[in-house]
Amino acid sequence: FGGNSWTLQVSKDVKGEIGKSVLLPCSFSPPHHLHRSHESGLTVIWRIRHPYNGSVVFKCVSDSSLDPCKTNINHMNKFRLIGNPRNNNISISIGNLTWEDSNRYYCRVELSSDRHDKYETKSGTLLHIFASPRIVNISVAFDKVRGYHAVCTAEGEPVPSLVWTDPMNIHEEAFPTISVFRHQRTTELHYLRHDGKYTCVATNSHGKAEGSVYFFKFTSGVSGRTGYIILCAALGVKLLLLFLMFGVTSYYSR
Repeated sequence: FGGNSWTLQVSKDVKGEIGKSVLLPCSFSPPHHLHRSHESGLTVIWRIRHPYNGSVVFKCVSDSSLDPCKTNINHMNKFRLIGNPRNNNISISIGNLTWEDSNRYYCRVELSSDRHDKYETKSGTLLHIFASPRIVNISVAFDKVRGYHAVCTAEGEPVPSLVWTDPMNIHEEAFPTISVFRHQRTTELHYLRHDGKYTCVATNSHGKAEGSVYFFKFTSGVSGRTGYIILCAALGVKLLLLFLMFGVTSYYSR
């Protein structure tokens, strides 16, 4: 501080967890001859993707050392000035992180309209988004190619690995599928052989998550006939109740 050239300190990389907040640090020191102008007008800018001409996601302006930095650009209302620009700190926080917030961020400070009174980081800060595993979808379906099959989709960063466990508590070999989204993985378990609970476990370096689906099918023989009789009896009872309700309604309406 106090030298004849600008200095600006930022973090090269920052990690943030999806759904939470993260701090992007940035502090600066203007050349010695600009300390006086530092007490007057001041503008703070944060942009993404590219320095100098990248999209501005946050901007605030302070007219004097007595005025707070008033925000006039705040993309998606996610950004908040954490540092005090008058103390050479223009750090910001980003709230409710999403996958789209993974980007390179550049901070900039302007002390006057003169081009020598402005400085911006060229390297920027790369924000990495990480996430514990989460089961997005788990279901059972049937078709002629895969028979009765279970499908499990999970997301996370790093992308989680997926393992199926059948009702016999045995790990089953699954078939991976191509995921539409970058942070997701899907596997399918073909030709389900046992009745009961099938569990999908998703794991990455930040934790694990699991989801279960229950599968039962009628088998041939006595149990199949019994199931068919029970199903018909249940439908018969429902039809009888409907007829009774209709009769009662008609009687009272007359």
